[in-house]
Amino acid sequence: MKHTEVKKHQGPSLYLEVCAQNEEPRLPLHTSIVLFLLSYCECKSFTVFLVFNEQTSPESLRSQLPASLNVSAIQLEDLPQLVRGCRLPAVLDETGRLCRAGLAVVLRHIINKTVAADPSRNDVLTLLGFKKTCLKACAEVSKWTRLCELGIPSAVEEHLQNPTNQHCQLPVSILTLEQRLAEPVKVHNDDKIRRQKLQEQRQNEKNESSEGQESLDSESKPGQSSQACDGLELRAALAKMSVDGVPALTTRENSEIRKVKTTDLPQLEHVFAEGLYFTLTDVVLLPCIHKYLCSLQAHAASSLHQLPHLLRWYSRVQEVPGLLRAAEDCGLLLSIPQVPASSLPVVPSENNPASLLAQEEGQEMTTQLPFVGGPRPTMTKLQENGIEAVFAPHPRPAWTLPWDSLPGAINPTEGKMSNIRAVRKMQQLNNLVAMVTELARPGYTIVDFCSGTGHVGIVLAHMLPDCQVILIENKEESLVRAQSRIAELGLKNIGFIQANLDYFTGPFHIGVALHACGVATDMVMEHCIQAGAAFVISPCCYGFIQNAVKFTFPKSNRFQETLIYKEHMILCRFADQTAVQLTPERRLIGKQCMGLVDLDRSWAAETHGYSVRVMTMEPESCSPKNNMLVGRPLQTNGREVTAGQLETPVHN
Repeated sequence: MKHTEVKKHQGPSLYLEVCAQNEEPRLPLHTSIVLFLLSYCECKSFTVFLVFNEQTSPESLRSQLPASLNVSAIQLEDLPQLVRGCRLPAVLDETGRLCRAGLAVVLRHIINKTVAADPSRNDVLTLLGFKKTCLKACAEVSKWTRLCELGIPSAVEEHLQNPTNQHCQLPVSILTLEQRLAEPVKVHNDDKIRRQKLQEQRQNEKNESSEGQESLDSESKPGQSSQACDGLELRAALAKMSVDGVPALTTRENSEIRKVKTTDLPQLEHVFAEGLYFTLTDVVLLPCIHKYLCSLQAHAASSLHQLPHLLRWYSRVQEVPGLLRAAEDCGLLLSIPQVPASSLPVVPSENNPASLLAQEEGQEMTTQLPFVGGPRPTMTKLQENGIEAVFAPHPRPAWTLPWDSLPGAINPTEGKMSNIRAVRKMQQLNNLVAMVTELARPGYTIVDFCSGTGHVGIVLAHMLPDCQVILIENKEESLVRAQSRIAELGLKNIGFIQANLDYFTGPFHIGVALHACGVATDMVMEHCIQAGAAFVISPCCYGFIQNAVKFTFPKSNRFQETLIYKEHMILCRFADQTAVQLTPERRLIGKQCMGLVDLDRSWAAETHGYSVRVMTMEPESCSPKNNMLVGRPLQTNGREVTAGQLETPVHN
């Protein structure tokens, strides 16, 4: 490994974090996971950089770096600007203008690059799971992605920092995984495998009947004859990977087995983390669980008794071809922990995985008082407490972009949408761009959150050439389309980040989002408030709003004093009743509910020192979801901001 200057972008560059412990460099778990996947895939498509905070010798890390990789060292201050604004790991593409950030996004990209370079690698392609969706849902909305991408790595990192002080109670995330592994598996078209399992169980019963095996009926129940099913299910899992030398499952059952009802077939048990097949999730978990189990064995071996399914999983993954080679290449010497010979203790109810999982769900599990359904009682209750939806006047209702003189690639009519929808999209863009240009100053960084194919961000980059625009989107397909539009326009003041919102950490001055669905609006507002940035947001999909990890509803103090959670959800549900085919009266109620939900949001933002206007886009017919929240910090760097104007940029 060598220190190097940042090179011109001849190929994708992969940046991995190095942290320090006792003044010695150490690889955090997310870095170890990425290196492990690179080794397993035998991927050489990236120039790999280890990112150091300070000048230290990286020689002690050599044993943890795959020998096949050409790894260089780089200082944090030398990172490209786009990468510096993201959490690592991150990949910068050949153009230097598209950054992929976050563990799941980077890992999925490595798999895609490996298969693109060698389409015969079916074992790598199957890591993406059924319909290639493994860890595709972002951690903000998927509890499973959050558990695997954030929860377990964070819990293990915390444990490794203080292994002797945390052995009394296992982390919630570890116990949640143990519970998941204990559940029956449902896979697409699993009936055939379940019938083969029943056939093997019955054959096993005949072979061992002289030893007093249980009756046929009891053998057929879920959870029975695990030794017999272990071989079948593991063979099915490995056969899916098309590994040479693995016997395929038999293709036909006898007539007696075919007559058994589906409801009477034995359940399939977990072989790997997501069910029957080895996926990217197992790759993420292996370095974490390996280090956790090794630490437990050294400091609290008795705790291993609480993790029988996790130990079984740990043993099974070692049978995956190529896995032991990849692990050893990364300095992970896998072994089977030795569990002391004693009976499995009863886990206290407060430590039971089911109850701990309920704790993790938090406020969603909270018991609420009964209430009368429908929007009118809730709206009346708010009105009696002096709370009504109020819409600020639109400051520039007639303003419009010069569509006739704009390049074709900017106009939504050039995209894949109907003419009517394209006209409405143009009207929506008029509103958002009018508000952003009112706030923007030369040198500002503007972030288009949940950007999709870039309708908002591309217009802003064209209209504000003295500003830097960043498009953030989780879906790679959308950013690819946005890039092609940018290439046609020749814009230089725009960058792209494929990541969840939480993985963008860079400074910016204005955040914008057009139709941010459900809690995405609240996530964007929170991100802007943390950055001290102004925001222009058009909410959408109010019915999808629900309590999340970082915030609960209602959000503002006055709404919390008046409504319970379920009453607020009534407002959210009826806020979606604004479609044009509904009656005018029903649409009016929907609009009022939209205004109340956004009033709660605006009041919550005002407690953080913001001035917020809730207004209606012009014309109102541009969208059934025509609300717009425009907020700006009242103070920047301790000084008050004048109306309609932000101070000189704090961040360069």
